[in-house]
Amino acid sequence: MTDPSAKTTVIRNAAWVVAWDDANARHVYLRDADIAFRGTEILHVGKRFEGAADKEIDGRARMVMPGLVNIHTHPSSEPLRKGLTDETRSPNFWHSSLYEFLPVFAGDREGAIAGIQVAMSELLMSGVTTVADLSIPFDGWLDTLADSGIRAVAAPMFRDARWRVAEGRRIEYDWDEQAGREAFAEAQRVIELARQHPSGRLSGMVCPAQIDTCTPDLIRDAHDYAQERNLPFQIHAAQSVNEFHEMIHRHGVTPIQWLKDIGGLGPHAIIGHAIFLDHHPWLHWSSRDDLGILSETGTTVAHCPTVFMRRGITLQSFGEYRRAGVNLGIGTDTYPHNFLEEMRSVGNFARIAVGTVDDLETRDVFEAATIGGARALRRDDIGRLAAGCKADFVLVDIKDPSMMPLREPLRSLIFVAAERAVRDVYVDGLQVVKEGRPCNIDLQAASEALEVAQKRSMEKVPDLDWAGRDAEALAPMVLPTVGLQG
Repeated sequence: MTDPSAKTTVIRNAAWVVAWDDANARHVYLRDADIAFRGTEILHVGKRFEGAADKEIDGRARMVMPGLVNIHTHPSSEPLRKGLTDETRSPNFWHSSLYEFLPVFAGDREGAIAGIQVAMSELLMSGVTTVADLSIPFDGWLDTLADSGIRAVAAPMFRDARWRVAEGRRIEYDWDEQAGREAFAEAQRVIELARQHPSGRLSGMVCPAQIDTCTPDLIRDAHDYAQERNLPFQIHAAQSVNEFHEMIHRHGVTPIQWLKDIGGLGPHAIIGHAIFLDHHPWLHWSSRDDLGILSETGTTVAHCPTVFMRRGITLQSFGEYRRAGVNLGIGTDTYPHNFLEEMRSVGNFARIAVGTVDDLETRDVFEAATIGGARALRRDDIGRLAAGCKADFVLVDIKDPSMMPLREPLRSLIFVAAERAVRDVYVDGLQVVKEGRPCNIDLQAASEALEVAQKRSMEKVPDLDWAGRDAEALAPMVLPTVGLQG
C-alpha cells in the first residue's frame, strides 16, 4: 500500500508511453500522455492527470516505458571474465565454456562485489529494473544488490556435485549429497533474509544449480519448497550437448522429460537456456516431445542468446517456442549486461536460426522482456505501466540522434540506440539512473576494482586448469604484443 505521506510526481505530456491495455492484455502506445506516481506505486497512466502534484517532469521529449525484467544473470562471476571467455574453444565439449573455462576463471569476494556493481550499473543503464541474480551466496551479497537501487530476486545456487574435466576429454562428477543439503538449507535462509530486507525490493528464488549436478530428491524437494511458498524456481537444463547425453546415459530420457518425470516442471519453474531440446539439429534425436512438455506444464524458458552465440550455438528458435505456447523471458547471463543489446540479439539470431524474418516480431521480444519475465517471477505488478503497478519505469530521450529520425520508438531503441538513449530510470518510485549514469554506484571505482580482481584470478588459473595451462594459453590475445625499439 502506498504511504499516504509520500509525494506525488507527474510526468507531463510524454511524447510516447508504452502503456498496458488490461482489457486486451497487451502493451500499446499512448501519445502525449501523463504518468503519475506516489511513493512506490503508479497512480495514473493516460490523459491529463488532474490530481495534485508535488513535482512535475517534462515528458515532451521522452518515451516512457515499463522497466525491463531480466530473469537470468550471474553478476557475481561473469563480469570478471571479460576479455577471457569471449571466444573460447573447447572442441571435446561442443565448444561449451562450462567445463574447461568457467571453473578456472574464478573470482573472490571482492571481485564478486565489484562484478555485481558493474553488472547492476549496466543493467540499470539499459533499462532493467528487476533482475534475478543466480549466485553462490557470500557475505554482503544482499546488501550489495539492495544498495544498487534495483529490484532484485536473489537466487542462491546449490547442488550435490561439482563437475571437473578429466584429461581434457570427459566430464566427471564429484558427489557430496550432504553438502548439497547443507547448501539448500543455507539457500532457504538467504531467501528469507531477502524477503525481510529493509529495502523492500529484494525477494528470493529457489535455484538448484544444474540438472546434472543435482539428485532427483534435491530437485524435487526444491521445487516443492518453491510451490509451497509461491516462489519462482530456476534450474539450468538442456544447456549443452554434454549434459543432454549425460542425462540420456543416466536415465534414458532427455533432460526435459526427466524433469517432468520427477516433478520439476510447472508454472513456478524456469529452465535456464533450454536450448538442447530433442528437436535441436545438433542432437539428431528421434523424439520431438520436449517443446510440448514445456508448454503443457506452463514452464518458462530463460533465453540468453549472447553467451551461446559466442560458441556458435542458438535457440531453435524463439518463435518456435512461442508458437508452441511456451512462456519466454530474457536474461543476460554474461557480460556485457546490456539488456537492450540482448533483446536485439534475441530477434536477430531467431531469424538467422530459421532463415526467415517471419520467426518473430519485435513486440514478441518486448513482451518477453517485460510481462514474460514478470510472469516467470510470479508477479503482475512489474513489467507494465498501469495504475496499481510498481513505479518501475524508463525515460528514453527521443531527441537523441540515435533515436532519429523517429517513426517507431521501440524499434529505434532496440535495433539502434540501446542504452545511449536511456536517460532516467526509476525503481519503486526512486530515481536510480540520472542522465544515463547510475545514481547509487561509482561505476568507475567498481570497474577498477574488478580489473584488479581479474588479475588475482588469472594468477590462479594454472592451479585450477586440468592441464596446468595459464590464462594466456587459454585466452590468447587478439594481436601479438611486441616491444618498441630505439
